[in-house]
Amino acid sequence: MSKVVSYENRDRFIKLGITISTLRKIRGMSQEQLAEKAKISRSLLSSIEAPGMASGFSMEVFFNIADALGVSPADLLNASFFSDEKIGLKI
Repeated sequence: MSKVVSYENRDRFIKLGITISTLRKIRGMSQEQLAEKAKISRSLLSSIEAPGMASGFSMEVFFNIADALGVSPADLLNASFFSDEKIGLKI
């Protein structure tokens, strides 16, 4: 279930949702696949990833998504610091 996000944190949640969506696509996963692996509903994942929407969610969901994407929670929060190796790109 998504939670109300304060104005102060709105942009952070939007950025996190975009990061999750981008990494999911890089990994070649559908929303259904990531949601199943993260043990959440596809509709919750969809609301988290929705561009321009700030959907709050629990730390447990956050940790489950990070694990399902194969990244540390800290790296997921600091997505701009991902190396090509961490996101699985071979250049």
